[in-house]
Amino acid sequence: MTPSELASVIDTSVRAAVAAGELTVTPPESVTVARPRNRAHGDYASNVSLRLAKAAGLPARSVAALLAPRIAATEGIARVDVAGPGFLNITLDAAVQGGLARTVVAAGAAYGRTTALEGTRINLEFVSANPTGPVHIGGARWAAVGDALARVFEAAGADVTREYYFNDAGAQIDRFGRSLLAVARGEPVPEDGYGGAYVAEIAEAVLARRPEVRELPRAAAGEVLRTEGISLMFDEIKRSLAAFGTRFDVYVNEKDLHERGGLDAAVARLRAEGHVFEADGALWLRTTRFGDDKDRVLVKRDGTWTYFTADCAYYLDKRSRGFDRIVIVLGADHQGYVGRMKAMAACFGDDPERNLEILIGQLVNLVRDGTPVRMSKRAGSVLTLDDLVEAVGVDAARYALARAGVDATIDLDVDVLTRRTNDNPVHYVRYAHARLCAVQRGAAARGVDRGRPEDFRPALLTHEREGDLLRALGDFPEVVSAAAALREVHRVAHHLEALAGAYHRFYDACRVLPRDGEEVTDLNRARLWLTDATRIVLRNGLELLGVSAPERM
Repeated sequence: MTPSELASVIDTSVRAAVAAGELTVTPPESVTVARPRNRAHGDYASNVSLRLAKAAGLPARSVAALLAPRIAATEGIARVDVAGPGFLNITLDAAVQGGLARTVVAAGAAYGRTTALEGTRINLEFVSANPTGPVHIGGARWAAVGDALARVFEAAGADVTREYYFNDAGAQIDRFGRSLLAVARGEPVPEDGYGGAYVAEIAEAVLARRPEVRELPRAAAGEVLRTEGISLMFDEIKRSLAAFGTRFDVYVNEKDLHERGGLDAAVARLRAEGHVFEADGALWLRTTRFGDDKDRVLVKRDGTWTYFTADCAYYLDKRSRGFDRIVIVLGADHQGYVGRMKAMAACFGDDPERNLEILIGQLVNLVRDGTPVRMSKRAGSVLTLDDLVEAVGVDAARYALARAGVDATIDLDVDVLTRRTNDNPVHYVRYAHARLCAVQRGAAARGVDRGRPEDFRPALLTHEREGDLLRALGDFPEVVSAAAALREVHRVAHHLEALAGAYHRFYDACRVLPRDGEEVTDLNRARLWLTDATRIVLRNGLELLGVSAPERM
């Protein structure tokens, strides 16, 4: 029985007590079930009685005493105790709790998936680095977190489109083009230009592809270098992200929005909504009406568009494609972006709390021997995704980036992440999976199998370590649902670490396979069901994080 199933039992018991006239309350919208810190207090505990006491006009212990017999009458529940000020401590029947292993094995890759977000279309935009240089280490964090978030959304039943937006128009692109032209002509890079060996590499690649550039007038040569350089740089960005296991369904560029008239359409829509006004020779959007700290310029006095107008056009483009919710993952330097974007969504007539969500993350530092790693081989002072992968590998990098809450600055220690010891979290979890696969191989070598589902005897799984492991398996679907609802993929990583710990302790305390010469018992087979279920959940969880689950280490 999973926590959600138990919560449903408690909810049904509350409603039955209300229908019988034993309680005069409105049943709560949700019931909380948690694992008590002290194992002696049962498998699960609920505070529902304390929540209902005031409305019922009764002491919480009296409410608990009314509910306990109804809950205890449910098949699979061994005992319900009233504790403290009115907590319900619930102990499951061993056979029901152990039966979860069979449920997990039967579900396989589907275990942990829910329908919480079924019917929701989500556009998830992340990374979106400009094609003026390689993906830096901050972008690597959003690649890991964004991709994991997409997987978690899908596990919760959502229809997710992974989207990458790149700015191929504007001042940054112009500076990149001037930098390429300077390098191609053997001139110093402009003071506001881009340095790093990669600029020379791109310039050389363009000249190799288009040798006639050397003979073109300066303006024409600059345009070719700019256009071709952006294309090559973006190809490299795609290559780095693909090697990191991050894929996108849609790529959108700002230049295309301009050429398709998207900015004109956005301004026309905003004007029709009554939020556009003229002042000081410019065209403005009255975002202060919806909580922004100042109104925003759409068209400058010289008749040119602002970056904000492109943001408006892009948001409208996404909504016109039928997405219910737009989620954008951005770095720490975009904190001031949130208010204006929420106000802009409201100007379009949307509900900014329902239709638009912006996640702001913090910085990433790479350290070695306790000292920050600052220099990149190709990008000068900026560390890149490729630098990170070269230092620690894809799996370690993805796991380490996803296991920390995005609102916290993190230091990635190269020494820890390359260590094959239990103080390296990704090794700890992946090693548990490999160890489980070794148990499977050992069982096959001895001709031992777990037997048919109908012969499984879950009531034999009564050891304390078996109970710990089963409860961790049962918590997994709720962890995935919470990760999707709260946009906190690190919850999955932390649960996998707890599950791996529960398995390692189980393995040390409970023999799974018989020793040589010993008879295979039903307990051996029951424990094989439990180990198979644990392997499945570890694999499913690592898959949500985009991390491989090795069979050997």
